Amino acid sequence: MPDPGLPPIHAVRGQRVVLDSDLAALYEVQVKVFNQTLQRNAERFPVDFAFPITREEVANLKSQIVTSSLALPPAVFGGHGGVRKLPWAFTEHGAIMAATLLRSERAVAMSVYVVRAFVRMREELMTSAVIFKRLAQIDKKLLEHDVVLQDVVEKLLPLLAPPPDPTPKRRIGFNVGGD
Repeated sequence: MPDPGLPPIHAVRGQRVVLDSDLAALYEVQVKVFNQTLQRNAERFPVDFAFPITREEVANLKSQIVTSSLALPPAVFGGHGGVRKLPWAFTEHGAIMAATLLRSERAVAMSVYVVRAFVRMREELMTSAVIFKRLAQIDKKLLEHDVVLQDVVEKLLPLLAPPPDPTPKRRIGFNVGGD
């Protein structure tokens, strides 16, 4: 089976979701098998992981997608034949959960990929945390140095100011003006 590529992501109920038929194609299983797995493991799919979409939402999706690339059964749109069940929408968490339950080669590979991605992300976050800690230490030192430098500047400023006018000195010598 050729690589189906990335599935289309839709906006439903303010969430980014992928439809069951698109996930089934991605994981290289039949939609029927995909949905049976979902039904057998319903407790693993809370509403923030997966939810059935309504006819109105399906109609809205079809209006958003002007081309006929939305792979929904004709019965959903009032046609004849095909499956009469409404599709399910899966959030990213639901798509990952589905990959962990399915037994196709592609689904297993996707599960392993996701786990590795999370491990790598954690490693990068830990590296970033070390860097941020070091930057905080440097920032603290710079602030300490700023205080010391400010003190030095305050002590040097009087020395940098021009000397005050000297008091008038008495003239030495013969004074002709009567003073």
